[in-house]
Formats: sequence, C-alpha cells, structure tokens
Amino acid sequence: MKSRGQALRDYIVRRLLLMIPTFIGVTFATFLLCQFVPGGQIDQMRMALAGAGGGGEAGGGGGGAARVQLDIPEEQLARLRAYYGFDKPLPVAYGSWLLDTVQLDLGTSFRYNEPVLRVIADRLPVSIYYGIITALFTYGICIPLGILKAIRHRTRVDTWTSVLIFVGYAVPGFALGAVMSNLLAVRWELFPLGGFMSQGAASLPWAERWLDIVWHSVLPLVAYLAGAFAVTTMLMKNSLLENMSADYVKTALAKGLSWRRAVFVHALRNSLIPMATTVGGLLGIFLTGSFLIERVFNIPGVGLLAFEAIQTRDFPVVLGFLVISSVLLLLGNLLSDLVVALVDPRVRFE
Repeated sequence: MKSRGQALRDYIVRRLLLMIPTFIGVTFATFLLCQFVPGGQIDQMRMALAGAGGGGEAGGGGGGAARVQLDIPEEQLARLRAYYGFDKPLPVAYGSWLLDTVQLDLGTSFRYNEPVLRVIADRLPVSIYYGIITALFTYGICIPLGILKAIRHRTRVDTWTSVLIFVGYAVPGFALGAVMSNLLAVRWELFPLGGFMSQGAASLPWAERWLDIVWHSVLPLVAYLAGAFAVTTMLMKNSLLENMSADYVKTALAKGLSWRRAVFVHALRNSLIPMATTVGGLLGIFLTGSFLIERVFNIPGVGLLAFEAIQTRDFPVVLGFLVISSVLLLLGNLLSDLVVALVDPRVRFE
C-alpha cells in the first residue's frame, strides 16, 4: 500500500507525462493551420508591392495578385520561403520548430523583428497585473457574497444582489467597457480614456506612478469583473445551499452542534470544492486576459498582442502565445486537481 505522498508523486508524474502528447497535438494542429492559412508574410509582401507598383488596384482581386507575383522572381520567392521556413516538408518543419521550442527558442516576430519571448515578456507584466487584481477581487468578493446569499436565501438581500450580478453577466465586458469609456472618460472626463499609465508617468515617484496606474485600471477592472461575478457568486451560493440541506448537516444539528459551526465549519468546507476546480484557470487569466477589453481601453497586454498577431499573420507570435497558454492551461488543470484533493480528503490518487 503506497503512502499518500508516494501516490501523489506518482499521480503528478503521470499527469506530466500525459501533457506531452496533448501539447504535441495542440501545437501540431495550430502549426498546420499556420502553414496553409492565406495571407502569410509572403502574401503580405506581394500585396504591399501591388499597392506600391499598381496604384493599389491589385489589392482587391486575385488577378492583380497574380500580376504582382511576376514582379518577384522565382529565385527570390524560393529564398523568402527558405527564410521564413516554408520550404521544408510539414513534418520536418514542425519537428524543427518543436526542437527549438523545447530549447525556449520561439523564433523571431515577423512584425517586430524581435525574439518572440522578448515581445511576449514586454507585455506580460500588464496582463499579470490585471490577472492578479481580477482574481483577488473575484474570489475576495464573490465567495463572501455567495455565502451571504445562501444564508439569506429568498430575502431582499438575495433578490437585489441577484438582479445586480445577472445584469452584469448579461452585458458583455467589452460592451460595458465601451459604454463606460464613452461616458466616464470622453464625456465627463472622470477617468483616463485608455492605456496602462499616463505618458511620462514612468519618471514619477513610485507612489504617484502607482496611483496613476490604479486610476487607469478602474474602468478596465469593472469590465473584467462584470461577468465573472455572476458565475462565481452563484456557484458558491448553490454549492453551500446544497450542503446546508445535506443529511450530514441535519445529523450534526440533531446531535446538538450549533448552526453556525455546522454551516461554517462542515458545510462550507465541502462547498469550496467546486470553487477549487476553478483555481487552475487563474493561470490562463494571468496571461490572456480579454483581448476585446484590452482593445477597448488600449491596454498593451498579451491578449491584445495575440489578437494583433492573428490579424497580421505574425505566425511566430501566434505559435509562441499558443505554447505558453497551452502549458499554463495544462498546469492549471493539474493545479485544480491538487487543490480539490487538498480541500476534499475523500480524493485518493491511487
């Protein structure tokens, strides 16, 4: 019989090994799409030549593109394909890319002409900032609010808070952000229009610099939290209500245990199990955020970077973003399972 520590170690090893084929499958599918999707770097060069040499007439149809292709000799096209790695067979190209990725070489961005890791790392602090603040507000407010709604079920407090959170859930975060930006930033000028900090704020003292960042963060955080509040709050409320009506709570009350102890010690711990399953998703939030909200408020985060990379067909950045987000998602799922096992002592790893 293995000890719990040995079983936990073996379980983690198994999960880490299972991540390898999952990672290969996800990255290969995306790599395949990037190889065959139209509008790549060479096509964009042809369109640029079409606009420069043909007065922009070739930009709207296939005939113009064919005419411009004659302006690029086949020898130069072959050099371009070799430069961007499009000349190799698909298995060889993917194997080469995967080998470089394992060595933490994600390639060079077509758009920025810099290593992909550096491009993502420059945007990462902004996304981590919003991810951590969003997580703290979400769990710090929604868990106590869900407990309150369960205890005060079908009272005015429960009714009015349900109305507020479901209205927030019904309105998409980016739409709410656009409305707030128009009213509070453009019309009334109460908050900044967008960005992570004011121009020149980096040279301010640290206290004033952080106040400037916080002032820029108010509207985006409201947009981020609008939808998350409803899901997390109702999950907490329904889970606690279910456990409060369970037989073990009724038995504890019948044996003389106080209602407060039965609810806040026994029922509450079991009610946190569904919440524990969402902990792993926080790793993805720290990276991706919401590119729509980042675009509305012009926040230089990783989500907006990935969205712009897809638009401009910057495939190294797209693949680099996919690699990091896939690893975080897989590790997040493992983290969620471990947190559930920590909260629920009935979970066994054998």
